[in-house]
Amino acid sequence: MRSHGCGDLRSKHIALNVKLCGWVDRCRDHGGVIFVDLRDSSGTVQITVDPDQGAEMFAIAESLRNETVLQIAGQVRARPPEAVNQKIKTGEIEVLADDLKILNQVRGILPFTVSVHDEEPVKEELRLRYRYLDLRKERMTKNLRLRHETIQVARHFLEEEGFIEVETPVLTRSTPEGARDYLVPSRVCGGQWFALPQSPQLFKQLLMVGGLERYYQVARCFRDEDLRSDRQPEFTQLDLEMSFMSQEQILDLNENLISKIWKKVKGVDLPVPFQQLTWQEAMDRFGTDRPDTRYGMELIEVSELMKDMGFKVFSNAIAGGGSVKCINVKKGNDSISNVRIKPGGDIFTEAQKAGAGGLAFIRVREKGEIDTIGAIKDNLSKEKKQELLTKTNAESGDLILFGAGETMIVNKTLDRLRQLLAHELDLIPRGEANNQWNFLWIIDFPMFEFNSNENRLEALHHPFCAPNTKDLGNDKNLWSSNLPKARAQAYDLVLNGLELGGGSLRIHDPELQTKVLEIIGLPKEEAKEQFGFLLEALEMGAPPHGGLAFGMDRIVMLLAEEESIRETIAFPKTQQARCLLTEAPAKVSDRQLKEIHVTSTWEDPE
Repeated sequence: MRSHGCGDLRSKHIALNVKLCGWVDRCRDHGGVIFVDLRDSSGTVQITVDPDQGAEMFAIAESLRNETVLQIAGQVRARPPEAVNQKIKTGEIEVLADDLKILNQVRGILPFTVSVHDEEPVKEELRLRYRYLDLRKERMTKNLRLRHETIQVARHFLEEEGFIEVETPVLTRSTPEGARDYLVPSRVCGGQWFALPQSPQLFKQLLMVGGLERYYQVARCFRDEDLRSDRQPEFTQLDLEMSFMSQEQILDLNENLISKIWKKVKGVDLPVPFQQLTWQEAMDRFGTDRPDTRYGMELIEVSELMKDMGFKVFSNAIAGGGSVKCINVKKGNDSISNVRIKPGGDIFTEAQKAGAGGLAFIRVREKGEIDTIGAIKDNLSKEKKQELLTKTNAESGDLILFGAGETMIVNKTLDRLRQLLAHELDLIPRGEANNQWNFLWIIDFPMFEFNSNENRLEALHHPFCAPNTKDLGNDKNLWSSNLPKARAQAYDLVLNGLELGGGSLRIHDPELQTKVLEIIGLPKEEAKEQFGFLLEALEMGAPPHGGLAFGMDRIVMLLAEEESIRETIAFPKTQQARCLLTEAPAKVSDRQLKEIHVTSTWEDPE
């Protein structure tokens, strides 16, 4: 039906007869000659319809609506010098039509304009409702092509490294220790359920037991969890697993993979090796295990300095096993008022969202004098004041914000304030010339964290992470006492404050795996019921192995410099996990429910 793509024509094609198909982007009538911008997935080209070429064809052109599907035949010719359009790749040429055929009409009213010339914003709900129209826009076409290219580069790199792609099941069993599963009832096994996979974790470990050694998969994963701009109920992972490799070898291979993607897709040479921070250092310095290291304003521990100053808010926090930390907002006195920091202000409210009961602060005035609201100034000796100013590197005009209480809440509070103020004060470097791509490995995570609601330990990542051998020790009798305090051989890759992916070395000893499951509250019989197939496989000569998974939606979002992963997915869900295009989820008939042995208990709140 066509000889070329609309966006593929150049000056070298002048005098060539071509056939093109596409959508009418817009029409312009200039003194008896009609110009049609014809668009397909390759780009846009100008079609000239002259009445001298045929009255019937000209009459069709006069009636064209935007988004009409056309086929045209004609000859490529050079545009007049004054009509050259340097903004598009086909701007030096046009096609003089000698035949024009309508392949399909637009019969209804378009909910929004699609034209590349239209920059008017469209509400996201409307874009998702008519996603097939939105996909015609240059932005979405560009993002999906970038996604394709990113995955192709990854595939090529991994296959050169000896990895093979293996598909793992989508219908599997529900297991504990993760987000909420999407469940699928079985029709033939009444009363029993499948779960959609949150990741291929157990199957890729079984592939290592099976001797494949190097596996990868572009895997669809599902989690029934609350959504944000960078989360979806179904998402895509680049999933890897490999045998007989140390943690450093795995990190090195994946640094090369990421570097290859950034070079091919963005033309950026990333410096390797990437920086590494232990989990503890990240929490101490930034209050989070996914820090943005493009700017300063790091957390400063001042518990020792403040414990005996007489200010009860601080001393009580420290006496209760907590801490006092602060951040120095350089020149914050000029831009941040007391109203914003006190109750009811936006900065105070942000601290409350993190669990803080209040927010103390000090303003540094001329010659190192300090000003504050509350009892800090009255209880801070001259020596302590100078020590605080030295420790925080505070100068005239700086604002020091304090967090006091349980260390976890203090970290969370100051992390939120650090991010909020960095954006507001324009502290984040922009553009590749300003070292925009700050990749960072976080290593040495704790094996477990305490779940206060259930009064038990739970795996910080998942219960298949291998503990650090130095922390575990050689005596199996000490596993019960050593494991709760052990570090995991786990690692996350963070870019500019966003987690791109993570993984670990895995447990390949069945006794150790059983003990870890026991520590998180699964006794032997229950562990056998839930994970018996894995424990049995580990007894059959499982090799040392490890791996990780990257969130492809998030990687493409960053490469495309978008704010939401919905801009990099062809048919995404809303933040309520709904598909506005197909109106899913939707009700099903009672007959369908009966066939799968399910009764709905849902009652409409209204």
